Amino acid sequence: MFGYSTAMELEDVLFRIESRLKAVGLSAHAASLAAKRPDAIRNLKRAVKNHDRRGVTTETLMALAPVLKTTAAWLLEGVGEPTPGNIVQVVGRIGAGAEILPEFEQIPPEGLYEIEVPFPISNDAIAFQVEGDSMWPRYDPGDVIICWRQGTNVDEVVGWEAAVRTTDGKRYLKRIQRGGSSGTFDLESHNAAPIRGVRIEWAAEIKGVVRTGQWRRK
Repeated sequence: MFGYSTAMELEDVLFRIESRLKAVGLSAHAASLAAKRPDAIRNLKRAVKNHDRRGVTTETLMALAPVLKTTAAWLLEGVGEPTPGNIVQVVGRIGAGAEILPEFEQIPPEGLYEIEVPFPISNDAIAFQVEGDSMWPRYDPGDVIICWRQGTNVDEVVGWEAAVRTTDGKRYLKRIQRGGSSGTFDLESHNAAPIRGVRIEWAAEIKGVVRTGQWRRK
């Protein structure tokens, strides 16, 4: 979290959130639900009203940011513009079928390429191009998924679809479930047998999907 904040700082965060709610035409409740943080904005309003010094977590702001079409940095501290650009770097391919081995892709340091997407996007975002059809009809080959570069704690995406990298270097787009033994996870598909008992070193919640034909390579 960003720690304990002054009432004024919390008021500033709330002001920025409310300005984005107005801009995107969402209620506080609808935005919180969309971010999978049902009580986030209500709790922040209560904290401001009660002069509670406890802050909000960066994870919560990162979840709210794409719903509010802004960045977590802007919500937290007003850094940058409230509405970011729409260019994102595709840093590799991700398997919705066979695994993708990053070391075989020969990805340059700057990634594979940049794309222009039809909505504002955070500077923290990265993208992967989907390969394979085991997650059809949710994802088609050539779709691009968007997530945060730093990822998240894998426990936070259990039960959800996520981008993951296993400890043996393979990348998948799967639904994550807990495995049969401690520290392992099962990777589920819509159209393929589950991959059981893997260990995950990086996981990221899917923040957006751009369908094939809806993104343009820069």
